[in-house]
Parts: sequence; structure tokens; C-alpha cells
Amino acid sequence: MLNFLKRIGSGNMKHYSDAWIEEWCQENGWTDLFIERCNSYWAFPPGAVMPEPIPMQVLRVIKAQKGLTCEERFWSITAVIATMIAAFVTYWLRCPIPLVAAFAFNAVTVAQLEVEDAY
Repeated sequence: MLNFLKRIGSGNMKHYSDAWIEEWCQENGWTDLFIERCNSYWAFPPGAVMPEPIPMQVLRVIKAQKGLTCEERFWSITAVIATMIAAFVTYWLRCPIPLVAAFAFNAVTVAQLEVEDAY
């Protein structure tokens, strides 16, 4: 839980659970998984002497099968709740600024949810 809270403030959103990647490595014979940086996974393919990055196609398939990580769910739910609160405050104060702030927050959240190809 502490690592999750540290990552929230870091600005880098994890799009893949480490357990998902480890499971794929076990199923496909890849060994010695390590995480170079956020969302960049390396391991030794079967019979290889040098580690290689987990292919992006594989990461996309894993993401399609498993869905959102806990961190992505947290930010999605937070965005929805912030929008509902902002809509109420906008109506109550008769001022559009809270809704504009919620829109800006949601724009940043959606941008963070976008999975970028590392290579």
C-alpha cells in the first residue's frame, strides 16, 4: 500500500501489474524478470544469455486480458467522484469554476491512463 501511495505522487502510472508479467513469464519460459523503470519489463527468453524487453505486443495482449490495474481504477474512480462533487458545487455556487477545475483534472487523468509504447 505504501508503494502505491508513493507512485501516486511520482507522476508515473503503472499500466501493468507485476504479477501479470510474472505470470506470463512463467507460462512462456522467460526467467529472471526485472523492471528497468515504470512499465518497462525485461527478462531472459528461453535459451537466451542476454535479457530482452518483454515485447509490446505481449504487453498489449496482457492488458487486454487483465483490464485496469488498481492504480488505474483508483484514478478513474477519483475522476468520476471529483466530477460529481464539482457539478454539485457548481450548481450550489452558481459558478462554473469548479466544473472547469474538474475538467482539467479529468484531462490530466485521461492522459495518464494512456498506455505509451516504450520502444
